Amino acid sequence: MTQCAAVIPCLNESRTIASVVDSVREFLPTVFVIDDGSSDRTGDLAKAAGAKVIRNQHPRGKGAALQAGWQRARELRFTWALALDGDGQHAASDIPRFFESADRTRAELVIGNRMANPNGMPRLRRFVNRWMSARISSLVGVPLPDSQCGFRLMNLKTWEKLPVKATHFEIESDVLLAFAGHRRGIEFVPIEVIYKDERSKIHPLRDTIRWARWWLRARRYLADLRTSQPASKTAGISLTPSFSWVSASPKHSANRFSGFSPAKTSQTVEMRGARQNPS
Repeated sequence: MTQCAAVIPCLNESRTIASVVDSVREFLPTVFVIDDGSSDRTGDLAKAAGAKVIRNQHPRGKGAALQAGWQRARELRFTWALALDGDGQHAASDIPRFFESADRTRAELVIGNRMANPNGMPRLRRFVNRWMSARISSLVGVPLPDSQCGFRLMNLKTWEKLPVKATHFEIESDVLLAFAGHRRGIEFVPIEVIYKDERSKIHPLRDTIRWARWWLRARRYLADLRTSQPASKTAGISLTPSFSWVSASPKHSANRFSGFSPAKTSQTVEMRGARQNPS
């Protein structure tokens, strides 16, 4: 798929990065690995496996690494980016599901949903993810079953026009808010849950404070969006907005992601209000 590149942010993933790159390249020939200041051989191993490596001398955060990868992909005229983690948590065999969903629904952001079958997911992560997803769902007014999954297919033309600014682990929340706030199409697809013995790089106190600060900014952002746009385009956009999402239409029937067979049916985010075609 020449329209899409994979973007993998990494910090000290020398044990898994080569196998992750190998498996992803079975579906996408171009893989960007952003080595976010690793102290091991992550970057060298990724390059040897065929990835294009962007190196940061010092860790800048997952969000900053992802945005650097998305920016490089856009500079090279890629229209889509598939983001996934470098620790082996995401199965490359699920990649066709994202393309099938985007092609069928015209969504501009397709997110993996681990909560459809969370067996194997550590209990604490399951609780935190559900809690955060509930908070963000309440904020934007629509159900978002897995707001924190980093396995995502995103339209870069849309991303570059949106105010995505997060530089750390709040990046997943920030992207969701930006797409939702501007009524861009969002879909969820079920994915395999893979957890082994890897340790989370999330710092419980520091990253909780960052997310809480993001939450306060997000509330202000939606309030400002409500007052800055015409009423006809912000119907209900506040703490409980009503969105119109992208839907498939006959004039958009061409397959944008040819070469991939349909996977399991994706889970559409249902909206209140009339549907609109993408502008």
